[in-house]
Amino acid sequence: MRMLVKATMPVETFNNAVRDGSAGPKLGRIIEDLKPEATYFIEEGGKRTALLVVSITDPSQVPSLAEPWFLSFNATVELHPAMTPEDLRKAGLAQLGKKYTR
Repeated sequence: MRMLVKATMPVETFNNAVRDGSAGPKLGRIIEDLKPEATYFIEEGGKRTALLVVSITDPSQVPSLAEPWFLSFNATVELHPAMTPEDLRKAGLAQLGKKYTR
């Protein structure tokens, strides 16, 4: 299953990591471990935020998506199941629409 990982880092925590030179290595280690399909860094609400698309095969893998961000940057982490257009086509929306609109 694809998951969207959104990690928002407190400004001061990340600033300190930039100042002491640990931000890059920490980010590199997290990205290497999570092996995302895609990674983007954005600003959201004035804070540095990472967006990653990752694949997992079992719910027990969820902590491995969040803990690196919690422990490395004191980040706030959100996890969202994500679908491709193909996944959505297989979802059976027409049948669900018929079933729940009668």
